Amino acid sequence: MPEAKVGVIVFPGSNCDHDVYNVFKNVLKTDTEFLWHKNSSIGDRNILILPGGFSYGDYLRCGAISKFSPLMKEVIRFANEGGIVIGICNGFQVLCETGLLPGALLRNGNLKFICKTVTLKVENNKSIFTGEYGIKEEISLPVAHGEGNYYCDDETLTRLIGNNQILLRYVDNPNGSLDNIAGIQNENRNVFGLMPHPERASESLLSNISGRKIFESVIESVKQNF
Repeated sequence: MPEAKVGVIVFPGSNCDHDVYNVFKNVLKTDTEFLWHKNSSIGDRNILILPGGFSYGDYLRCGAISKFSPLMKEVIRFANEGGIVIGICNGFQVLCETGLLPGALLRNGNLKFICKTVTLKVENNKSIFTGEYGIKEEISLPVAHGEGNYYCDDETLTRLIGNNQILLRYVDNPNGSLDNIAGIQNENRNVFGLMPHPERASESLLSNISGRKIFESVIESVKQNF
């Protein structure tokens, strides 16, 4: 049975890298390593996480500079070959900038930074990222972003809906995202981006474990020979 081996990519300005590392390493007891953005190899990792934060200070656009980091060439290769990649908050923005996910994250509709717990609905539980949830299950996860307003053109939205690529939707849309979108997967179903922070809702100590099933779903998928 394959073992999950997680790599958490660290950019200058990442600030949720230790949070997601802690969940995989200490909560879920998974082989987990940090990967510096200037590395040239991901080693033997079979799950890659792009964490939240403010990579390169969010200059130009969120994630716009990070996509040029040396390790991102390997991330793109890995993803295009079917490897599992999750981008959380700033990581989602980076995935959109690289083209691994469609669309873009714009300024929040109210033009303010939003930091609160929101309610989400699981729209697709047949993915490797949400398999441990029930369909239409409502979960609570924290958000903390200034540019989390998901946008894409009409053609892309039609494709996202038709391909069941929308995994999470906001129940009460906090940022103006198109069609209440909070998280999507790519057409090949191996890359997932979401704005909420599941790593901040994965321990009983935090009085919320709603996000843990995302990480458990991925680990189980690897065990099932993904």
